[in-house]
Amino acid sequence: MDEEFEVEGAHEHHIEHEAEHGVALSQQIAIFTAILATLGAIVSYLGGHTQNNALIFKNEAVLSRTKASDQWAYYQAKGIKQEIADEQIQSTTDPARIEVLKATIKRYADEKEDIKKQALEFEKASDEANEQSEHALHPHEKLAMAMTLIQIGISAASITALTRKRWLFALAALSAAGGIVMWILAFVLV
Repeated sequence: MDEEFEVEGAHEHHIEHEAEHGVALSQQIAIFTAILATLGAIVSYLGGHTQNNALIFKNEAVLSRTKASDQWAYYQAKGIKQEIADEQIQSTTDPARIEVLKATIKRYADEKEDIKKQALEFEKASDEANEQSEHALHPHEKLAMAMTLIQIGISAASITALTRKRWLFALAALSAAGGIVMWILAFVLV
């Protein structure tokens, strides 16, 4: 009889057990990490998108504020010209010249009102764009926190793959869940 019997020692049994169960854990970690990396990429994109929108609105606010400043400078220039014309009235005795200067003063006063309206509209547009910028940036902090928690989950999963400590995998899952919650809150609590 050529039947061979193999007697396994405790060490061989442990190695076989690790090989059987370790592959399953490694596969779980690989899939988990791939899912987290995908979610992290989406969160990162959304975070960048919120920053870009906020910058666009902030740029519009600065542009509108600059236009308002230009209008106020123009308003002041018209006011100075109006004052000069008023001073010239005081120093002239020619009735025809006085009438021309009075018409000029009235024209400057009317122009200043139009300029003032434009300046106030630009200031209002700047304030609105600043508010839009703040609103667009609001989710960013929560998205950054979500990304951080997802990265912690990826790191804990990687350490789990090396150490085979299942409690680290639970920590990775908990961290990832926290990241997903923060991601949702970023847009729910806007």
